[in-house]
Amino acid sequence: MQTVILKEGREKSVLRRHPWIFSGAIREVTGEPGAGETVEVRSADGDFLAHGAYAAASHIPVKIWNFSETEAVDEAFFRKRLASAFALRKTAFHGRLPDAFRLVCAESDGLPGLIADVYGEYAVCQITGAGMELHRAMIGELLLDYVKGVYERSDVDSRARDGLPSRTGHLAGEPLPDVLEFAENGIRFRADWRNGHKTGFYLDQRDNRRLVGECAAGAESVLNCFSYTGGFGLAALKGGAKHVLNVDSSEPALACAGELAALNGFSPSAFATETADVFQFLRSCRDSRRSFDLIVLDPPKFAETMSQRDRAARAYKDINLLAVKLLNPGGQLFTFSCSGAIDDDLFAKIVDSAASDARRPLRIVRWLSQGPDHPVLTSFPEGRYLKGLQLAAPA
Repeated sequence: MQTVILKEGREKSVLRRHPWIFSGAIREVTGEPGAGETVEVRSADGDFLAHGAYAAASHIPVKIWNFSETEAVDEAFFRKRLASAFALRKTAFHGRLPDAFRLVCAESDGLPGLIADVYGEYAVCQITGAGMELHRAMIGELLLDYVKGVYERSDVDSRARDGLPSRTGHLAGEPLPDVLEFAENGIRFRADWRNGHKTGFYLDQRDNRRLVGECAAGAESVLNCFSYTGGFGLAALKGGAKHVLNVDSSEPALACAGELAALNGFSPSAFATETADVFQFLRSCRDSRRSFDLIVLDPPKFAETMSQRDRAARAYKDINLLAVKLLNPGGQLFTFSCSGAIDDDLFAKIVDSAASDARRPLRIVRWLSQGPDHPVLTSFPEGRYLKGLQLAAPA
């Protein structure tokens, strides 16, 4: 087998079972492994460390499959990893799987480069790495142990970092129906599996949507920013809020939000939408002295890499500062970041700085994160990308 040999002293992260090997850690590569081919990883002294998928075009040329010298990376390997991922979800949901859930969460399930979300009897997957790309047909067939059909949404920017083109289309089993409808916390949703964000829905916010619903009881006014198809707004209405305003820059997403509100029997007068740039909208609310009892900030990723962290921090500070100024006394703010480059401590400091500048003391009620079907490998803290805070303003 072709081999990647690390520089002296650069094996420490592999020994801690971190699944990435960066280009700067590699001393040499024996042979000419093709994109996605399995290579052995050895220390400078020649000791075996791991098997991994090789991608010469990437700044992370090796993503590790396993740490066993005797375990082959073959169909049995992938079947075993998928079975383990499924068993974990059954445990996480106490044996009663929800209508929609994440079945595979890439590195955290030992399957780097693979995301697979289940919506009822079908799955939508994303393949983001060269190693998984090499095995994509096999993966599609193996997923049929859990669903009737699989569609591929490998149209994410991260594929380019492994030198892979964008790809979408039917992958295995039955074609997906035009409408994938499912229930979450008593609310009916639809996954836009062809054109929607991610695989068609933000499954990682399931628990946080439920919490917002519970905390919205009796709220006269709820503002749902970066609302997409209105998930948090629908949860707030379900929980007993009197009125919700959903703001997003996408007209199609807001149109879908309106359809979902009707599907769930909510009155149009209680569920409003506004197409706008959220930053500008918040400023207009500040200038007109508009205020709300509960505000949700769930923006898109502001930082793809560490080099963008400072700029992202300023953007998070801006929207949180504006939101804090719009909170009624006794109001609540649910604020999130899905930028991996912004860790929990930094995010809390950003929000604290915003509250200080607004001269509004806030109390952290809960630290929030992704749901249990988005597990985090202890040796791979990067897997905990979603962080959030529930904050309360004094009455």
